[in-house]
Amino acid sequence: MEPESGISIISPPRNLFPLSWVNLSRNLILAYQSLGVVYGDLSTSPLYVYSSTFIGKLQNHRNEDAIFGAFSLIFWTLTLIPLLKYVFIVLSADDNGEGGAFALYSLLCRHAKFSLLPNQQAADEELSAYKYGPSTQSTSSPLKRSLEKHKRLRTALLVVVLFGAAMVIGDGVLTPAISVLSSVSGLQVTEKKLSSGALVVLACVILVGLFALQHVGTHRVAFMFAPIVIIWLVSIFSIGLYNIVHWNPKIVHAISPYYIIKFFRETGKDGWISLGGILLSVTGTEAMFADIGHFTAFSIRLAFAFVVYPCLVVQYMGQAAFLSRNLQKIPNSFYDSIPGPVFWPVFIIATLASIVGSQAIITATFSIIKQCHALGCFPRVKVVHTSKHIFGQIYIPEINWILMILTLAITIGFQDTTLIGNAYGLACITVMFITTFLMALVVTFVWQKSVLLAAVFLVFFWFCEGVYLSAALMKVPQGGWVPLVLSVIFMMVMYIWHYGIRKKYNFDMHNKVSLRWLLGLGPSLGIMRVPGIGLIYSELATGVPAIFSHFVTNLPAFHKVLVFICVKSVPIPYVSSEERFLIGRVCPRPYRMYRCIVRYGYKDIQRDDGDFEDQLIQSIAEFIQMEAGEPQVCSSESSSYDGRLAVISSRTIQSSTSLIVSEKEDWGGNESIQSSKSQMLQSLRSAYPDDENQTVRRRRVRFEVASSPSMDTSVREELIDLIEAKEAGVAYIMGHSYVKARRSSSYLKKVVIDIGYSFLRKNCRGPAVALNIPHTNLIEVGMIYYV
Repeated sequence: MEPESGISIISPPRNLFPLSWVNLSRNLILAYQSLGVVYGDLSTSPLYVYSSTFIGKLQNHRNEDAIFGAFSLIFWTLTLIPLLKYVFIVLSADDNGEGGAFALYSLLCRHAKFSLLPNQQAADEELSAYKYGPSTQSTSSPLKRSLEKHKRLRTALLVVVLFGAAMVIGDGVLTPAISVLSSVSGLQVTEKKLSSGALVVLACVILVGLFALQHVGTHRVAFMFAPIVIIWLVSIFSIGLYNIVHWNPKIVHAISPYYIIKFFRETGKDGWISLGGILLSVTGTEAMFADIGHFTAFSIRLAFAFVVYPCLVVQYMGQAAFLSRNLQKIPNSFYDSIPGPVFWPVFIIATLASIVGSQAIITATFSIIKQCHALGCFPRVKVVHTSKHIFGQIYIPEINWILMILTLAITIGFQDTTLIGNAYGLACITVMFITTFLMALVVTFVWQKSVLLAAVFLVFFWFCEGVYLSAALMKVPQGGWVPLVLSVIFMMVMYIWHYGIRKKYNFDMHNKVSLRWLLGLGPSLGIMRVPGIGLIYSELATGVPAIFSHFVTNLPAFHKVLVFICVKSVPIPYVSSEERFLIGRVCPRPYRMYRCIVRYGYKDIQRDDGDFEDQLIQSIAEFIQMEAGEPQVCSSESSSYDGRLAVISSRTIQSSTSLIVSEKEDWGGNESIQSSKSQMLQSLRSAYPDDENQTVRRRRVRFEVASSPSMDTSVREELIDLIEAKEAGVAYIMGHSYVKARRSSSYLKKVVIDIGYSFLRKNCRGPAVALNIPHTNLIEVGMIYYV
């Protein structure tokens, strides 16, 4: 499960409470909130663990010793993987407060040159959020140099991360199916038993309702999540404690690892295969690390160590005590172990808890899709932000309906929690296996510990998880193939998209416009410079893209002020607004050509707030002043004006006296919008283009150059030209690209580019829509890329 679970939690800034008791109270509140976000999936595992374990040939070993051994395995699995690995070790490897496989990958990419993202270094300049980075690196180790040198190794690392992400998406399909189907299976133990078909129909109705309500956002019902999970945990703790006392108090002895040895001695290979069921006791563990961004590591540790862990241990112990005296009750062990008077209340809370766990993984799947896209590994999809205040509240319609169809197909196709559990366990243990590998690299490259220590960590936990992984792989014919097929499909989509955009970027790099040719044209560029600002979007962080020359050679005019915009995702969760813009100059001052790199983190929200143009103008104006006062801001080489970029923060803009900014709001109809292009963009947020008679509110922002005798004449002239161009209007210029494989390319490459990438590009959102560019001001230039 990935970091954004979509629950209505805003984590307060860390280190704001110097008093220890205030810190403790704050963490207690966060621990309470985390119960409804992090532990919904993990806490519902008792519904199906024992029934998924004692199946197949292990049915021949249904005796008290086998029950004791199964509980001992569950106890030590919960202790070693969630408690020891995640709570004590992995939770310390946050990426500026964020967790998950992508957080570990971003740490590695920042600490070493592992990233395959195009021209990443140019967008990384002066980011203060880089807690680990080149400044803290020690002498490169041979392993690190080898990974940085060989592109295939870096590609393999990316493939591993993508495979883990694809497995998490598989979790988003399997978790709702097994959770809801397991919870409603309690109706089979009542006096009026429902048939299997009726249970499947009921589960499908709940699932359809669950996915249909995703668009409203989980913040509307989030206040219910933590109480539901708390009531559920209290219920299973009480039931477990009752069963221990009532049925078999000797189960306490099964905590000893001796019973594990005895279990395998008696069951042999059948016991090893049954580990696929034991594995289900720790499904959802990854959420503790993935959701750390909403809380603190200490609060998650508190919640698990003092609430979740003891409740689960007592519940599993109680079920084992009940089964040791009622061996025939294994198929419905959880519901059969509930005392009659409290059956229906527990059934209701179990159903609600399963929905909470399903909700978390569904929203987490939306989050990981968004992160994959930010890292250039997933096609552009529509991301709806269901909350104005909480970053984690997102909804992706296309992915939601795909998940619903796949979940319904799994539920109807298998109709058995055991088969679904085989698939679910394989997906979860694969994600844990990959996390262990990435953590070992973090220990070496980020924490700068010895390779021996990283090897010990890797070998110990790979051995523990490898045993479960091998058992889960044995269940591939019995349902385990599902996550593998889903992962291969999603990974192919991600890698084909990543491969296509890399090839397109390489084409742009090799076909950049020569700066010498551009300078030879003179400030007029050999054409008429018309009033206005032209924002030319490109993937290039340096140089002039080929789209510019293509435009110039086909049209006889260009805007008086040109700004080359490059939107980059950097490997950190969030980029502060103070460091959002990097501004530079492409050509000498008379050309009025600038460069702006707009940086977003992999969890940032690119909101259409209507202020982009104003912020851009203010940033360029501040850069002009900085350059006049500090000529070293740009490259001093006479042969290259496309030099260093300056970080323009909101603080420096506010302290600037070069511009006087005035704002005014007025009301008008659609006709007034059409009459002025420069004013039109200011009203886009509140305008409704589908309603021609809609009255809208516009926010006008006007700039004036402050009167300052000390201001250089050339600076004043440049600022005036900038303001006049802004008043004349802003045009957005983008390339409408078609990517095709060269005729000399291999057959495989032609299939990937001409069929795979072309299909994804045609069926995903356009770049202009994804970047919130108003279509009325958009100019698209057709380009064919032969890669």
